[in-house]
Amino acid sequence: MSTINWFPGHMHKARKEIAQVMDEIDVVIEVLDARLPVSSENPMVSQLRKGTPVIKLLNKSDLADPARTQEWVDFYNSLPDTQALMIDYSQKKLISSIPDLCNKLVPSRSNNGRQVRAMIMGIPNVGKSTMINALLGKKIAKVGNEPAVTKGQKRFTLRNGMALSDTPGMLWPKIEDVDSGYRLAASGAIKNTAIEFEDVALYAADFLLRDYPQLLLDRYKLKQLPERGDLLLEAIGRKRGGLRPGGVIDMHKASEILLNELRGGQLGQITYESVGEWLEKWEQQRLEAERLELEREEQERLEAESQSDRSAHRNKGN
Repeated sequence: MSTINWFPGHMHKARKEIAQVMDEIDVVIEVLDARLPVSSENPMVSQLRKGTPVIKLLNKSDLADPARTQEWVDFYNSLPDTQALMIDYSQKKLISSIPDLCNKLVPSRSNNGRQVRAMIMGIPNVGKSTMINALLGKKIAKVGNEPAVTKGQKRFTLRNGMALSDTPGMLWPKIEDVDSGYRLAASGAIKNTAIEFEDVALYAADFLLRDYPQLLLDRYKLKQLPERGDLLLEAIGRKRGGLRPGGVIDMHKASEILLNELRGGQLGQITYESVGEWLEKWEQQRLEAERLELEREEQERLEAESQSDRSAHRNKGN
């Protein structure tokens, strides 16, 4: 998959608006997909909030691997100015406690009787609008299965008096990490029209063969698993009527079956990424940044020496 560029006009406008009002926000509520916490974490949120306390809601935890989700909650709770909760919409009591948690994060306002101002943020199709409705206890925010339903900022007042600002589900201009691009596409965060179904399904198949082989055996009633993702898709096509005339496998249909069942949770509780994987990636990124900085400093030193030599040569000629 090439680098994904998906930054509709309303998202660009929303970024500017959020940057303008962020100084007036006391707490950020960031809704993440528990199946892919980092890949569903908009890097613009950390850039925009600039140290403002954040509550990270690992949503859809009923679809995610519980052990991996707990690792992510522990990791986020180890970070400064950060609280993390694993959550799904059946946990009404936990959801109703979120406004009180916001108050506790900014006691300087809540203890003085001032209204705590929160902003809820999240990428498309992560469940942000449904979370707003759950917090309000009534259906106000529009909910849909297609990404990018919310188009502009809205403001609500919760029962405890807290002000809650809504934002469009923003994707950032470029999804640079290849794995994150595939995971977002596999989870349904990116519209199907913007992805190659078979390409994404092949990535998902290889991942599932590596991390969740037993779930594949159970779901598709396979006697044994193939070694490669393309062979898995062929096996699914044969099992689920994805045969064209002449016995040719309809790979697009097989891809649709796998992705739809993966997104819907029919395969079981699955998480696409681990804390350990991302710690390793971040260390590699840090080392690469250090290498590039050293190269830049060396280039500047050589250019300065060259300029000094030229100046000395001119002075000698005079």
